Amino acid sequence: MIDQHEKTELLIARLKESLPIEANITPPLAKLLAEKSPETPIPAKCNVISVFYTGDMGGITCGLDIGGPHTKTPYLVSITNLTFYRHVPLSREIEAYQGSIRISGVTRAS
Repeated sequence: MIDQHEKTELLIARLKESLPIEANITPPLAKLLAEKSPETPIPAKCNVISVFYTGDMGGITCGLDIGGPHTKTPYLVSITNLTFYRHVPLSREIEAYQGSIRISGVTRAS
């Protein structure tokens, strides 16, 4: 799947304007993060504090606030590994983006 660049750029701009954004960490992501950083408790919820576009293969990547401001490990994950409550700004747009990635059959690494 090649991202629709105009739509993706618009979504990224709107996400950046809305930061921080509350997100839920999916169980598979929580397990992976816990394995990579056993010293850091992985919460069920976190905030997206930065957003990057890593190209067609990486898609939208989110920086998370896990571990607080003094954490030694940056947590950067694909937006497809997060879920968002409906009350979160842009939740429908995020879900549409995530759905377009899943439909394409592309698996994105975190």
